[in-house]
Amino acid sequence: MAQVEVSAKDVMKLRQKTGLSMMECKKALTEAGGDQDAAEELLRKKLKGKMETRTDRAAGEGRIGVAIDGDKAAIVEIRAETDFTAKNEKFVEMTKSIASAAKDAPAGEVALPESAAGAMDEIRITTGENISYARGKALQGGTFASYVHHDGKTGVLLQAEGDIDASTLKDICMHIVAAVPVPQGVNPEDVPQELVEKERKFRLEQAMESGKNAEIAEMMVEGGMRKFFETIALVEQPFVKDPNTKIKDLVGSKGKLVHFERWVVGETAE
Repeated sequence: MAQVEVSAKDVMKLRQKTGLSMMECKKALTEAGGDQDAAEELLRKKLKGKMETRTDRAAGEGRIGVAIDGDKAAIVEIRAETDFTAKNEKFVEMTKSIASAAKDAPAGEVALPESAAGAMDEIRITTGENISYARGKALQGGTFASYVHHDGKTGVLLQAEGDIDASTLKDICMHIVAAVPVPQGVNPEDVPQELVEKERKFRLEQAMESGKNAEIAEMMVEGGMRKFFETIALVEQPFVKDPNTKIKDLVGSKGKLVHFERWVVGETAE
């Protein structure tokens, strides 16, 4: 069988689709008999295989993506090796599409949607980087709002009920990103118990070391814990835009904050 002549125009077309070198594209087109789709598939298989043998490479950059559709929403984290890739338009769009697919999953932790695997392969081929799906979570019910910081590395998905206007929910999302200390739960009872016990133990030890008896020490601890919850429970925190107003005052009596996810790229192991 005679070797198919591959035109420079066809090579350039494949290069624009894949981002690979002219030489790699020409080889693939020659092997595929000039068929663009077949050549692209050959490259995908070839480079995906290479990527799978190099998953030890750290993917320390990435983006947080959020998607909301009525009473369904999802937040995802996609990792890359470089900030340059994480800011690439195709990477941003891929992250959005994966979040959109994840929102249709049942509530809870979400595995990489099958429909997104091809999009991730495209970015792997184009960049030669280890692109990975770090985590995803879907929520259902109520009203949602979100905020992703301009660098894409911190994002918030907020779930609420009742009568709270959209601009207020957006402001609360921005507060969750900016607040120091970072809120650890919507209400005091939502703060992780291990964090509460650690703080209580620390305050009790301090009180006892100051020479207070057990009864006085316990009273001091209870007072201290109230202040602790004011700093770490979302509804008790002073609003970052107006420290004289607490988040619960923004929410009002007709609404309720149910849950929030505040994610930062790289904060958890893959």
